[in-house]
Amino acid sequence: MPQCRRSRHDPVDPLIVTVILGAVLAGFVQGLSGFGFGLTAMSIWAWTLDPQLAAALAVFGALTGQLIAAATVRRGFDFQRLLPFVLGGLAGIPLGIYILPRLDVPLFKGLLGLLLVVMCPLMMFSARLPRITRGGRGADALAGAAGGFMGALGGFTGVVPTLWCALRDFEKDVQRAVIQNFNLAMLLVTFVTYLATGIARRDMIPLFAIIAPAMLIPSLLGARLYAGISPAVFRAIVLGLLTLSGVALLAAALPVLIRR
Repeated sequence: MPQCRRSRHDPVDPLIVTVILGAVLAGFVQGLSGFGFGLTAMSIWAWTLDPQLAAALAVFGALTGQLIAAATVRRGFDFQRLLPFVLGGLAGIPLGIYILPRLDVPLFKGLLGLLLVVMCPLMMFSARLPRITRGGRGADALAGAAGGFMGALGGFTGVVPTLWCALRDFEKDVQRAVIQNFNLAMLLVTFVTYLATGIARRDMIPLFAIIAPAMLIPSLLGARLYAGISPAVFRAIVLGLLTLSGVALLAAALPVLIRR
């Protein structure tokens, strides 16, 4: 349960400092790349916050960032391309909601971190990756289902769909449009489900009220920077951020797993 009251001897509640730091960094990342709030914030919040509290805060912050991005960075809307991702995501959310209270959190963070640390550098440093053309909408739906499932576990909606869009070699603005609109839809459904199931509670409102203003300016700065970068730089930034998030997740999970 969140504790927002200050100690008599502490000028600032450490919980509030942690929440603000995670929101500021994650807001900038999401404004720049169109995703990544959950990954960035969780890499900070996972050290001290209860997993269900961190998940609720991450989904709320990611949803807020997507609403900001929708108003500031418009890169088109291709309904036919987006639909398989969204349908798959809607199928994946219930499984994530079911697993969250029963989740082995250190193992999940370790596996997610390992995936990012291995795959992202391979994609970043390969001179040319062959474009994946097989699978079509069915494969897009599977990527969306993974995004919906992982989004329900803590706002990680963009990880698998972003990797998949990179492997499909989508153009910069096409990838941004797919990820931005997919994330917005998935995070909205996830947060409504959190409210309905009691994962997001009334006593978390003060922390929600801290996250929104803390991430506002960093999100706008990230979105402004996005408009001036090339597709190659954009790809390197996205994959680099994912790699750093994976390192942080592994760093948090490995000590716990080793002690078992």
